[in-house]
Amino acid sequence: MHYLLGYDIGSSSIKASLLDAATGRCVAAATTPTTEMGMDVPQPGWAEQRPERWWQEIINATRQLQATYGFEGAQVAAIGITYQMHGLVLIDAQGQVLRPAIIWCDSRAVELGNQAFAELGEAHCLEYFLNSPGNFTASKLKWVQENEPAVYAQIHKIQLPGDYIAFKLTGELQTTVSGLSEGVFWDFKNQALAQELLDYYGISPELLPEVVDTFSVQGRLSEDAARTLGLAAGTPISYRAGDQPNNAFSLNVLQPGEIAATAGTSGVIYGITEAPASDAQSRVNAFVHVNSTPGQPRNGVLMCMNGTGILNSWLRRMVGELPYDEMNRLAAEAPVGAEGLVFLPFGNGAERILANQPAEAALLGLNLNVHSRAHLLRAAQEGIVFALMYGLGIMRDMGVAVHTVRAGNANMFLSPVFREAFVNTGNLTLELYNTDAAQGAARGAGVGAGIYASAAEAFGGLECLLTETPDPALQPQYAAAYARWQQALRHQLNASTSSFSSFPTHVTQHAF
Repeated sequence: MHYLLGYDIGSSSIKASLLDAATGRCVAAATTPTTEMGMDVPQPGWAEQRPERWWQEIINATRQLQATYGFEGAQVAAIGITYQMHGLVLIDAQGQVLRPAIIWCDSRAVELGNQAFAELGEAHCLEYFLNSPGNFTASKLKWVQENEPAVYAQIHKIQLPGDYIAFKLTGELQTTVSGLSEGVFWDFKNQALAQELLDYYGISPELLPEVVDTFSVQGRLSEDAARTLGLAAGTPISYRAGDQPNNAFSLNVLQPGEIAATAGTSGVIYGITEAPASDAQSRVNAFVHVNSTPGQPRNGVLMCMNGTGILNSWLRRMVGELPYDEMNRLAAEAPVGAEGLVFLPFGNGAERILANQPAEAALLGLNLNVHSRAHLLRAAQEGIVFALMYGLGIMRDMGVAVHTVRAGNANMFLSPVFREAFVNTGNLTLELYNTDAAQGAARGAGVGAGIYASAAEAFGGLECLLTETPDPALQPQYAAAYARWQQALRHQLNASTSSFSSFPTHVTQHAF
C-alpha cells in the first residue's frame, strides 16, 4: 500500500493527513499542538511567528501519525505542502532564520504599500499586478529594508511559509508562480517577475528563490529530514500552494465559475476566473491559481476577513471554555438577528475588504434585560457571515458569478446557525465535503509526482456530505439583520478617521 502525506502549516496549528493513494481516502490525521500556537504581537497591528516552531510541529504531527496508524516511512510515495499565505521568512546564506516571520495578518507595511499604489499609479498596479502592493509580502520586505537594515543586509533568500518548510524537508530554496503572485511579486500582464515593483522598492530579484511548478517534483526528502521524521530519504516533495488556492484545489474548484470558502482562523471566499479581474480599491485580490498555465490561465479571486476563528476562540474564553459544539447549540437558541444585537467581527489587523484599513471589533445594541450568551454567540456568527457577504458583494460587482459554494466540513461550517445565515443572506447553495487543507496537499502531491495522471484523478474519495439551500421563509429575516449590520458598519466607519471618508457611500445593501 502506498500513501500520500499532506502538511498544512496554519497560524493556529499544523495538520498532517495520510491518504491511501489508491482510493483517495484519508486513513489518518494529526493536529499539533493541542492548544493554538498563538502569535507574537510586539506592537499593536503586528503579528509574528517563529518558523522553527512550524518545523517542530511538523515533526510532532508526523510522529503522531506514525504512533496512531503505524505506517512505514517507505510507504509514503509523495509529500505535499500547503501554508498560511503572505508571510515573510528571511534566511541567511547558512539557511538560518534571521528574524520571526511577519505573517499574513500583520499590518505594519500598510502605509508603504499604499504609497507604492499611489506613486506607481493605481490603474497601472491593477492592470499589471491585479492588486495594490498593500500589506503583502513585497511590502513587508520593504519594511524590513527600511526599519531593520542590519537584518536586511544578511538576507540570502526570502521565503513564504511553505517555501521554508519545503527547504527544511529538502534543502532546496524554491517557490512557485502562485506563491510569487500572493506576495505581489508577479506581473500578470507580462507573465514575469514584477520588476517594476521590485525596482520601486529597491529589492534585488536575487533575493527571490528559484521558481518551480506547483505540481512537480520540487525536491526530495534529505537524509537529515528523513531521519528526523521517520520517513524515507528521497521521497519527492511534489506540491506546494498557499492555503486558499489549496483549499479550492482540495474541493475540486479549478474552473471559472467554481467557488470555495473557508471559515477557520480567517474567513475566505475564493472564486476562479479566466480573464484578469481586479477591484479598483484592491479590497479583494487576485492570485495565480494552482492549475494555471500560460495557455490556459486560471486566477483565484480572493476575499478575506481576518476575525473569524480568532473571534470564535475569543468568545470561547469569554463564555467559560465551552466546547465549540455547545457554543453552536447555544447560538441556535437565539432568534435570527439576535433580537437587535449586532457584532462587527474585526479587530485582528487591517481588513482588506475595508481597503486595508484597521477596524475594531464592536458589539452594538446590547440590552442587558434581553440579551444572553445565546444572543452574543449568534450575533458573532451572523456578524462573521455578514462580513463575508459584504466581501462577496464586491466580488459579484467584479463579475464573479456565485451560485454554489463548496467548503470543507470543518470549523465554523460545522455550526447550523452559521450555515443557515450563510445560505440565506447570500441566496446561494452550500455544499460541504469530507476534506481539509492537509488532504488537499496530499492529493496535490499525488498529481505532482505523477501518481495521478491528472487533477481529475486525484479526487477519488471526495464526497459531498451535506447540501444546504436558502429557506424563503428565513430570507427576509436575514435581509433585515444584514441591513442592521451594514448600518452599524457605516456608523463605525463614519466615526473613524478621515481615511474612511469614501466608505459610507459604498456600504450599501447588496441585492442577492
